[in-house]
Amino acid sequence: MTPFSLRIFVADGDPDGLRIVDKSNWIGKALVFPRALLPQVKVRPELAQTGVYLLLGPRPDGEGDMLYVGEGDPIRPRLESHYAQKDFWTRAIGFTTTTAGQLNKAHVQFLESRLIALARAAKRMPLDNANQPAEPSLSEAGRADMEVFLGHMLGMLPVLGVHAFEQVRLSAPIALAAGAAVADAVGVVLTCGGRGFEARGMDTAQGFVVLAGSTATPKVGTSLGGNLQAMRQVLLTSGVLVEVESVYRFTQDYVFSSPSNAAATVLGRGANGRVEWKSADGRTLKVLQEAEAGQ
Repeated sequence: MTPFSLRIFVADGDPDGLRIVDKSNWIGKALVFPRALLPQVKVRPELAQTGVYLLLGPRPDGEGDMLYVGEGDPIRPRLESHYAQKDFWTRAIGFTTTTAGQLNKAHVQFLESRLIALARAAKRMPLDNANQPAEPSLSEAGRADMEVFLGHMLGMLPVLGVHAFEQVRLSAPIALAAGAAVADAVGVVLTCGGRGFEARGMDTAQGFVVLAGSTATPKVGTSLGGNLQAMRQVLLTSGVLVEVESVYRFTQDYVFSSPSNAAATVLGRGANGRVEWKSADGRTLKVLQEAEAGQ
């Protein structure tokens, strides 16, 4: 991965208000703002341009966010329509260019289509989009230019707190042998399970990753909170979990926000992930992390 820098301009002096974000050696820029500020922000010249935008807000079950991806030529009327008609979103990110006219309708339709496809493949955040729009016809050069533009967007979004489009990035897993010392808990393969099921996972910079092929119990205990029950249902609906031979199986690597959410999903009950996830010699994630910190 190539290092890069971002410049964030806090336009009204409020860190929670309008932020304008640009990246060195890129023609694009992002406007990040809360929904409540749209009546003031909509007069910005950037929103009179052609662009693509994201709307984010809490899921009905309260466990994380959901996402809508759209495009506009220009963006402003689309945002005004969503302000009146879409209830879920609380913040928006609009992508345009530093100079007007560098994106056209076909460009942003391509970006919208690719973003929706990436979000559906990653399955990290539910989409409010009902359909998968077809990619428009672009020249070979135009498509290449938009792939570069998209690459810059995807590099910026995690810095802005949006991980919906990221596929899991894993370094080579380390199978920690019994009795072996460990200098770094990140990347060590840990297990968590019960009778008839077992999951394998890793603590990573992105979050706690449960590896494809892991199994989880289909049973739900009374200690599993409503939000986590809803999250399990979302994973089943999206196909991340499928029922196979009386267990749930993970069809892909999946990132959880914490080891505890991962363990609770696997065990079907409330769980402290730092003690439920263990290495091959029985050391818990808590012990490994303490050893790493020199405690």
